[in-house]
Amino acid sequence: QVQLVESGGGLVQPGGSLRLSCAASRNIFRSNTMGWYRQAPGMPRELVAKITSGGSTSYANSVNGRFTISRDDAKNTLYLQMNSLKPEDTAVYYCNAPIGTTLVAASWGQGTQVTVSS
Repeated sequence: QVQLVESGGGLVQPGGSLRLSCAASRNIFRSNTMGWYRQAPGMPRELVAKITSGGSTSYANSVNGRFTISRDDAKNTLYLQMNSLKPEDTAVYYCNAPIGTTLVAASWGQGTQVTVSS
């Protein structure tokens, strides 16, 4: 069964905004910390934002102050509001439930492509 489905990516100009969504299976979303990851071409996948089941958030330095992660537990949906986008934000964005520093709870979804370019 499909467990993680990301959407909302697209092409945007520098300085623009996008809102990503991740529909997750309840068994993954429930009571878990959830995170947004991204992978640029030729680069390893990196965690850019995470939110605990209690709503505490943390961000990578590269996106802090520009991105906002949120969750809707009733809908089992994770969001990432991305503002002031830069070309270096170009990547495929994925969601998952991080376990420790390197593991994740579920198989990766297909991701959603974000391209920041003029």
